[in-house]
Amino acid sequence: MKKFKIVSIFTLALMMFGIGCSEDFLKPEPLSFYEPSKTFTNPESLNSALIACLRNARLDVYGDTPPFLNENIFSEVSVEGTTDKTGPLFDMPAQLTPDANLAPGNDWTRLGWFWTEAFNRIKYANTVISRIETPQWTSEAQKNNMLGKAYIHRARVYYHLVHHFGDVPLILGEITSPALDFYSCSRESILLKCKKDLTFATQWVQTEAEGSPIGDVNKATAYHLLAQVNLALGDFDGAIAAADAVINDGWHKLMTTRFGIDKGNPAKDVTWDLHQDANKALPENRERIYLFTGSEALTEDGASLKIQIMRQAVPFWGGAGKIMTPSGVAGMSDAKLGSTVGKGKVEIDQVTKYGRGIGRNRATPYLQFDIWDDPKDQRHNNENWMTMEKLVYNHPNLKADNDPYYGKNLQKYGSDGGILCTDTIRSWYNWPYYKLYVADPTAAQAAGGYGDWYAYRLAETYLLRAEAYWWKGNIAAAAADVNAVRQRAGCDPYTTVDIGTILDERARELYYEEFRKVELTRMAYIFAKTGKSYNGKTYTLENFHTSNFWYDRVMEKNIFYRNQIRAPHYNYKIAPHVVLWPVPSQAINANSLGHINQNKGYPGAETNIPPKVWKDGPGEGIIE
Repeated sequence: MKKFKIVSIFTLALMMFGIGCSEDFLKPEPLSFYEPSKTFTNPESLNSALIACLRNARLDVYGDTPPFLNENIFSEVSVEGTTDKTGPLFDMPAQLTPDANLAPGNDWTRLGWFWTEAFNRIKYANTVISRIETPQWTSEAQKNNMLGKAYIHRARVYYHLVHHFGDVPLILGEITSPALDFYSCSRESILLKCKKDLTFATQWVQTEAEGSPIGDVNKATAYHLLAQVNLALGDFDGAIAAADAVINDGWHKLMTTRFGIDKGNPAKDVTWDLHQDANKALPENRERIYLFTGSEALTEDGASLKIQIMRQAVPFWGGAGKIMTPSGVAGMSDAKLGSTVGKGKVEIDQVTKYGRGIGRNRATPYLQFDIWDDPKDQRHNNENWMTMEKLVYNHPNLKADNDPYYGKNLQKYGSDGGILCTDTIRSWYNWPYYKLYVADPTAAQAAGGYGDWYAYRLAETYLLRAEAYWWKGNIAAAAADVNAVRQRAGCDPYTTVDIGTILDERARELYYEEFRKVELTRMAYIFAKTGKSYNGKTYTLENFHTSNFWYDRVMEKNIFYRNQIRAPHYNYKIAPHVVLWPVPSQAINANSLGHINQNKGYPGAETNIPPKVWKDGPGEGIIE
């Protein structure tokens, strides 16, 4: 199988669209789309719009302060760790308002990315959908393969949008002139439209085995996403059927035997193999469903982006004076081997191996400790899981001064019981080394290079099916699917599971892969819709903004929010209404001829009107 290459076609896409990622919410950019400057007359030029979709999807995860970080900090697994700034989100109710700086390029929140760039991606997909009859196609299958891929991109964006912002405008066609008359459409009906489109995609889009390039969406992508959409709709049988189609397609399988570059190294295991960059795109890796290909992660001006995952999620262990030795002096250097630091050269290089983290994505005790219930778990063993105590004091000054702690393992406490780390939020926590390490040989301080990254893989499909079985009350089948993932990691099987067990397994298996906030919000809607209880509590859609599963789950498991732990500038806080983010007020105000609703709990919601509803019909259906 060849890996998807986009460089030359990507340039064509830029020429045709001639637009960038606007950060100016005073313009109606999120909802006003420009007419492409050239007509799409052949499949190659039309495909350039889908390449733009792929590019923007990668940008969720790649680059510095990627928008994806919000998926973790709005959940149980992580919190914002940038303690030296006042802009990042710590006190959600105070900081997260419709008038806050939510711009896509804001290095502090990036929530605006999920609004503005979502509608950019929808625009690209709609260009294909609206112009699908223009080119001369070699066959109906060729045309419908491309149409199905456009449907996948649009559906994936809307699946995220409705679990970030709730009811949003549903745009189903190419817009060739500025428009200011958009209306919110109900989340439920948007999901129904996504289901219809994805059902079409499952019938026509190619599989990877049939030649769909690695790095492109494919039939399994459509089925996996359809399982998520069906879950969101409460169609649990449909979710099981969609997951079955991937799990039983004869090509995909959980990787349970050693493979790839280190398969001959007995110190490693299949968990390590699965997450090494060099192995993700290998033909023998049959767990891969949809892969972000790092070498094609580009900005709109064509600049390459690194994933920088070590910078985001590894602690700031190398910061000047952050970690002291028991003798009371700075103990760490994050410079490379041979670099001159202080009184000498670095002889113990830890930055190349572990990365120069800055602790933006600060793992919680829930992720570090609470979920690990089997000492045999490969994902948490000595080879794959990194603890601070495995690092050593390596500052050259220590050697020059004959400090007895040079080369010794880190200690959190001194002999007097005092903490030897000056910022334990940002600079002292543990992390999954096997997953977060991406080689970055050209950087002076490794942050994470041009690596591939899983968007979807089969382990998540199993866990989606497990959840669907659980909602239906089939606990044995749910446990079997959780155990398929769990036993691959070397753990003993469960005899029973509940939604908490499934979420714990998702955290163990899918940390920094899954859109955790999206999935928790989706589950919150299901609890509210079905009336099923969590810890003895039930929920309703009418009171969703004041009482919901997302809030209760995060407060239960994330000690930072539960105890309102103090950071230098704020206390960590969340609130039930933050289950949905505020629609940027600039987007609402610019839409002067229509009405976009604000989410309840935020200023402006008092002017809401009933949302529009999509209904099935000829073509794209109708919105009324």
